[in-house]
Amino acid sequence: MLTERQKLILAAVIMDYVRFAEPVGSRTISRRGDFQLSPATIRNEMYDLEELGYLQQPHTSAGRVPSDKGYRFYVDHLLQMDQWSAEHLPDLQQFVTDSFFSIERVIQQTAQVLSQVSQYTTVILKNESSRQLLRHVQLLPLTERKAVVILVTSTGHVENKIVEIPDDISLDELVRMVNVMNEKLVGVPLYQFRTKLFAEISEVLNHNVNKYEKAMSFIESLLQDVQEQNVVVGGATNMLRQPEFQDVGKVQAILEQLEQTTKLARIIGHPADGVQVRIGTENNDQIFNDCSIVTASYHYDGQDLGTIGVLGPTRMDYGKVMRLLQHLSTQLSETLDRIYK
Repeated sequence: MLTERQKLILAAVIMDYVRFAEPVGSRTISRRGDFQLSPATIRNEMYDLEELGYLQQPHTSAGRVPSDKGYRFYVDHLLQMDQWSAEHLPDLQQFVTDSFFSIERVIQQTAQVLSQVSQYTTVILKNESSRQLLRHVQLLPLTERKAVVILVTSTGHVENKIVEIPDDISLDELVRMVNVMNEKLVGVPLYQFRTKLFAEISEVLNHNVNKYEKAMSFIESLLQDVQEQNVVVGGATNMLRQPEFQDVGKVQAILEQLEQTTKLARIIGHPADGVQVRIGTENNDQIFNDCSIVTASYHYDGQDLGTIGVLGPTRMDYGKVMRLLQHLSTQLSETLDRIYK
């Protein structure tokens, strides 16, 4: 267990390194007004912290930098998130004033705000579309043989599809089909759509349209390609601003991972309640061994809807990021509830 003096020195090293991105020496710490210790005493304590694995020395003549273990101890035992003033927290409501915002626009706006304020990369995950319920279907005719079908899910996901109306189906029949869908299929999970289609509306359609099988096939096709954008990335180029990622090969590998949405979703993962922090080698991909990932979940109508996260170097301002995530995940949940209830 660290002594109180060692804790103070470790916190001082981390705060200086986060701010200046330069190895921290004992003389630098001794100049701080809150330390009444000689550089030699601080140097000995820093040596002990290095021996215990909390600090490391990148070069023989250089000062020390925090290790993953040091950051972990800092986050778990020394950090106070309320040190980052509430007056610096962005108000998501001022960016999302339109009651007709789709969930995609709300999430994209959140990603943009979070990446701008944190100066790191933001990753927001949405749960798979199979969890979504059909909320409403609307038909807008364009020509005699073309129409726009608008599909809305329970979380506000909006899918616009321009469809070719089969020759064997009249526009009037198509309108009746949409009315039947709104009557019988609203509230049905998308993954159960095909089963419910045949169980709930086949008999009704059989009495309302001439080409029953053609109509059933057409309706089934409406949701066949409905996919939500499950990963939203904001501020990917913020990685290039970090001194740790001036190595082109290193940052290129990270940026490539940000484009592989399925793998990225697995790496970000699904956090437990509250704000979660994974530091360096705690991440389950060696490409992110020099990164920290801070995540929190957000909700809609009491349902766990997804994950909001920040990706940056291990030399991250953890207090600022954790406070931001705590704040914005709550605001995102409240915004979705306000818009879509």
